[in-house]
Parts: sequence; structure tokens; C-alpha cells
Amino acid sequence: MKKLIILIFCCMYAQLSLAQFAKSAPSKNKVIWGPSLAYQYQKGNFLKASAWGLFAPNESQYMKVDAGANFARMQGQTIFIPELGFTYYLSTSLLFPFVKAEITPYTITPKVGISILSLIDIGLGYGMDIRTKSNFKKLNGFTGSLSVNIPLNFYL
Repeated sequence: MKKLIILIFCCMYAQLSLAQFAKSAPSKNKVIWGPSLAYQYQKGNFLKASAWGLFAPNESQYMKVDAGANFARMQGQTIFIPELGFTYYLSTSLLFPFVKAEITPYTITPKVGISILSLIDIGLGYGMDIRTKSNFKKLNGFTGSLSVNIPLNFYL
């Protein structure tokens, strides 16, 4: 019960902070930023770590840019793949629908999904192989991901 109360309090705090951020951000160009951890399945299991920045172009939408790396152990080798992502959140309610594009040296992956206050993102997409990593398999195909975005600053 205690954990549920803490979770509700955190969600209310995040909602109020994001609402205030959306009202003030277009005129003040404030950015919320922090680290992100994610799990993604795309022809194998990946752990993703990144840094991101979120800003509001208007009072009802958000944009997030993130840069990081994918880590995996496949075919007897450990791989590291850098990644750049861009997310466009279409709402400022509790659930944010989003569209996202991720690019690595080997794939382009468009995604759609739903986010809880831009803190937890659940996405589905399709990775398109643009170049196959040497001595490795193609990483194209359907993908699913779950990520946790940890904001290090808020604006009230």
C-alpha cells in the first residue's frame, strides 16, 4: 500500500510539473533531461542506455531527443551499437501517444507507442536493415521496447 501511495504521489507531481513546464517552456526554452534505461527485442535481446532531453514546442505536445547505446550478447559475441532517437509525444494527459524514429549504423526503426507521463514508454515498430554488421545477423524485423526515462530536473 505504501508503494502505491508513493507511486500515485510521484505521478501527480510529474503531471503537475509537466503541465507547468508546457505552459512556460515555449517562452523560456526550458529542457527536462536525464538518463534512460530500456529493454528492446529486435531479432535478439538488447539493453539500451541513453541520455535524453525533452522540450515543449507548444502547450500540448513534447519532443524528446536521445542518444545512447544498445548492448547485447548474440552469436557468441558482445555487441555495442550506438543509437540516436527522436520522439514526438502527441498529448499532455496521463497517457501520451507517441511516434518515434531510431537510427543506428545498421537499422532505421520507426515506432508507435504509449507513454505514461513520458516516464515509461512502451513502443512497437519495425526495424529496417540498412547495413549488416560484419560477422553478425541482420537486425531487421518487428520490435518491441519498454523504457524508463528518469528526469533529473523539473520546472514548477
